[in-house]
Amino acid sequence: MKKFRKVLDGLTTSSPVNQGGSPVCGSAAGTPSTALTPRELEIQETLMSEHFQICKTVRHGFPYQPTALAFDPVQKILAIGTRSGGVRLLGRPGVDCHCQHESGAAVLQLQFLINEGALVTACADDTLHLWNLRQRRPAILHSLKFNRERITFCHLPFQSKWLYVGTERGNTHIVNIESFVLSGYVIMWNKAIELSTKTHPGPVVHLSDSPKDEGKLLIGFESGTIVMWDLRAKRADFRIYYDEAIHSVSWHHEGRQFMCSHSDGSLSMWNLRNTAKPFQVTFPHGKTQRDGRKESCKPILKVEYKTSRNSDAFIVFSGGLSYDKAGRRPTLTIMHGKAITVLEMDYPIVDFLVLCDTPYLNEVQEPYAVAVLLEKDFVVVDLSQSNFPIFENPYPMDIHESPVTCTAYFADCPPDIIPVLYSIGAKHKKTSYSHKEWPLRGGTWTVGSQTYPEIIITGHADGSIKFWDATAITLQMLYKLKTSKVFEKPKSGDVGRSAELVEEDPYAIQMINWCPQSRIFCVVGISAHVILYRFSKHDANTTITSLEVRLQCEMEDVISPSDTENTPCFSDPSGLSPQPQPPSPRSNTPDSVRDSIPCLKVKDRTIRMPPGYQAELVVQLLWVDGEPPQQITSLDLNSAYGLLALGNCNGLAVVDYLQKTILLCMNTLELYGSADPFQRLTRSPRKNRQSTSDFCMRGLSNFYSDSKKRIRTSYQSLTELSDNQVSLDLERSKSPTSDHVNGHCTSPTSQPCPTGRARVPGGTEGPRLARRGPGRPPFRKAQSAACMEVSLPVSSLTEESRENSFSRSRSSSVSSIDRETKEAVTTLQFAESYGRKSDTLPTPCLWVGTSLGLVLIIPMSIPTDEQERQEDPVTVAPTGTVLMLKSSVLRFAFLDCGGALINSPYEVWRDQHVPDVPDRPRKRKLVNFSPSSSQEASGDGHLAVVCSERQAKVFFMPSQACLYVHNITESSFVLRADVVSVCNSVCLACFCANGHIMTLSLPSLRPLLDVNYLPLTDMRIARTFCFTNGGQALYLCSPTEMQRITYSQEMCDNLQEMLGELFTPIETPEAQNRGFLKGFFGGNTQNFDREELFGEAAAGKASRSLAQHIPGQGGLEGMKAAAGGVVGELARARIALDERGQRLGELEERTALMMSSADTFSKHAHELMLKCKDKKWYQF
Repeated sequence: MKKFRKVLDGLTTSSPVNQGGSPVCGSAAGTPSTALTPRELEIQETLMSEHFQICKTVRHGFPYQPTALAFDPVQKILAIGTRSGGVRLLGRPGVDCHCQHESGAAVLQLQFLINEGALVTACADDTLHLWNLRQRRPAILHSLKFNRERITFCHLPFQSKWLYVGTERGNTHIVNIESFVLSGYVIMWNKAIELSTKTHPGPVVHLSDSPKDEGKLLIGFESGTIVMWDLRAKRADFRIYYDEAIHSVSWHHEGRQFMCSHSDGSLSMWNLRNTAKPFQVTFPHGKTQRDGRKESCKPILKVEYKTSRNSDAFIVFSGGLSYDKAGRRPTLTIMHGKAITVLEMDYPIVDFLVLCDTPYLNEVQEPYAVAVLLEKDFVVVDLSQSNFPIFENPYPMDIHESPVTCTAYFADCPPDIIPVLYSIGAKHKKTSYSHKEWPLRGGTWTVGSQTYPEIIITGHADGSIKFWDATAITLQMLYKLKTSKVFEKPKSGDVGRSAELVEEDPYAIQMINWCPQSRIFCVVGISAHVILYRFSKHDANTTITSLEVRLQCEMEDVISPSDTENTPCFSDPSGLSPQPQPPSPRSNTPDSVRDSIPCLKVKDRTIRMPPGYQAELVVQLLWVDGEPPQQITSLDLNSAYGLLALGNCNGLAVVDYLQKTILLCMNTLELYGSADPFQRLTRSPRKNRQSTSDFCMRGLSNFYSDSKKRIRTSYQSLTELSDNQVSLDLERSKSPTSDHVNGHCTSPTSQPCPTGRARVPGGTEGPRLARRGPGRPPFRKAQSAACMEVSLPVSSLTEESRENSFSRSRSSSVSSIDRETKEAVTTLQFAESYGRKSDTLPTPCLWVGTSLGLVLIIPMSIPTDEQERQEDPVTVAPTGTVLMLKSSVLRFAFLDCGGALINSPYEVWRDQHVPDVPDRPRKRKLVNFSPSSSQEASGDGHLAVVCSERQAKVFFMPSQACLYVHNITESSFVLRADVVSVCNSVCLACFCANGHIMTLSLPSLRPLLDVNYLPLTDMRIARTFCFTNGGQALYLCSPTEMQRITYSQEMCDNLQEMLGELFTPIETPEAQNRGFLKGFFGGNTQNFDREELFGEAAAGKASRSLAQHIPGQGGLEGMKAAAGGVVGELARARIALDERGQRLGELEERTALMMSSADTFSKHAHELMLKCKDKKWYQF
């Protein structure tokens, strides 16, 4: 270590330093400075490239845009298909699997091979897929692509290997599930209907075999035609022509009658004895009007008719409400005897299934629940109770209850924090759920051996915060916090203000900062406010302290084009057209005179706060001379120091939350003093003072849509947006020099035109890029990460350029200081460090990173005595220390001289509302806070890791020598960077805008992993992607789903152990004994042999041009199963050969016996001939 210090001391004396005080570093990626070599660092790096591998682990949340539903009554597994080609398989808690069709085609229908561990999916590209569920990660075994017909409906009878497939042309094909080959047996539509029928019956909408006779197939056509087809005789038993279109058909279990739902809101009952007309037609929700006619009703999209042994039958259907009741929510109706129960749903019903125990259609069904799939929710209704309560859903289906705007992921948390949060959150849960066990209890899952406490925190557009237990790849909500309760509600007397306040989502969460050890929680809201919470197990009556910060840049500090240059070539992220003024918390003051007031008003009375997180302090930025506060772009909190730092595009503020005072409030340029590395030329200010807001540099958390076409954060728009949506505003952003995509600023640093010329006024974009005038709001719509879509610029012509245009849109002109000097604070970090080169001991410091790639170190003097800390002021003294990197600074981290990560100091949690015990006074217990450390321990210095959007550097402190530098990317930029612990070591993990995930070793910055994993298609991914320790990461893959991944090889290897088993060997229940009379008079369903009818020998081969068989990969276990099947086939072939050889041997023996008999016969004949040769005829 002494050798290390000597080498670094020599380096500091010989290393050239530029004018701004930053050492000149080499540009070679991952190489040290010329005066030092990695060998002399004496830091042993243990991480190698083989320690890393990218792999998806588990997906949480509600399946986005669901389309289909299926249930295995024996395995108790449920499947949900989606519009994007995903399949979600759900069983008992912990058994949650996501599969994806590579084609991305929507899933039309799902069919389980009941108790076989397989699933058939029918997709919108007219392809059938067979999934193997007998492995932890299901895989496709076979696929069948229809070439000439569109698939509309599928039906797979129980314990059958023949799948009926209905098509849009009205034909019915039959597929062998084992080989996935079409049978030559086809039911053509013109054969199914009468020859005299002049019109086409329409697509097939229903297929089912009769519970009474499996040899009879009921075919329902969309036009209202129903045909009972005799599969043996290949003719129709009867045909029904009904006036109304059919949506679904359901059989009575005895097979003598069935029920149809129609487009006019009616239900028709049909008896097989008389099919001339229905014996009953009902309009469940249609009332008879005065003229005797029925009310017109909406279609009944689906009906299920289930019988019960001990009670009346259940008739469950969706839809059917009358049209005159506008605004009514979607309903599910349950008819049980004479009782009719209407259950109103929050969202439209996609599909539903009545869950029964028996898989046999010809038995009494005994339904016990209804699984209802909604557009944005999934509920299960308990049918065993008269009030029909719903089951408590064990899956996290409500992540999207309010659109997610930011996420945070904490691995290896203190073990006591999860039980505490759960106990607090459990007090606020609903109690009206069914007391029965969750009916989906299929599969098996056990907690893996390598588990540690993990917590995910999500921030939402309505200002709510949710804490989730993410331990062992599960997700369960622990605690919910509403930040809006801190502020006053708008007064009802304000005309139109209340509605506008709700529309604008002023409480939307932008950033989260949480210290698990001290349990101090801090959030940043879109209205330029910060709320600090402390955790307590006891309720309290307290008053929230409010601090108001006037953080605004003076006009002379901004270098901008002159008045004659008109509109600059970068968009104003906060708004592009005049909008109505948001409400002021105090008065309807015009913008022109609004000054020194915040956007929201904090409650100024004593508030009773329940146990949990309790608000203690609110920091708000103020309006300045009619200029709204710019949103906060960076935040850090340190519980040991008792300090909070926040920054935006105007400057930096440091708050002492223990003394409730503001320590520092400075413009960014003032922090440099004389050490400013750039020569910033001032120009005369503009006449319009509001134009300064156009130069605000905002982070990725501040993307806003433009004017009238902006994306709303209301929940209604959440699922209306598709992930591949093409914006209608492409024409407005098609300039190749514009620095925005689809109207959103794609850069955290607003950049001018590369050519330095202004746009021509009066063009298509001129009016839209006008600077904000007095009528502009202080904030625009809170863009949720779930709603944000990015459409690539149309100026990119080739496919490759389209993929990379998002990263190329950020020009490197950030160094053009003569054009743009408005500098945003992009990252902050409190740490024990060295503020000056001459320091010998580490002191509390604040590291500040800016959008121009500059790093400032601000030392602080904090009293060590607890009493003095409460009374004496904290001294903050900017020293002008400046380090430089390329592009905007994203992350800081600190390593000791052994390469280990230095954790920030923190305060051990203590409940402030517990009564004091005289013998044990409550004192602050600080960890890693070492102002009195020994000279030997602290004199070694430490390494500072700094990562920007394009570059990473490692500095040695206090000499500020640059040891390593690595240019991460030139064509793209880093969206997220974190220093994380992996395999008992640390590395730098980066996620780039071009979709690459990279890891670099520390401190040498040696590339370990670079995988093109996730193309950046929308800003949701950019805003929610985050890394954590243990080689894990997460992001929002859709507006309603959260995807967790791992980049650790060790976790990839152990993933099979962590995942649940979907299939468990269960004996198929035996069919009930029907009795002699029922079997005699009701028909025998066991005599039907489908193989005899549909096999190649009887039906022949189907046309090759009709469908194409595509073999699937099947996964590793599927390959093993296939290999086992091949071995079995070889064994059977060998046995057949042996039997054939044995038969040939027997034949040879018989042939030899026959030859011997023939020789004997010939011999005797020859002797007889010789004996009789000389005799005359009369001698015989």
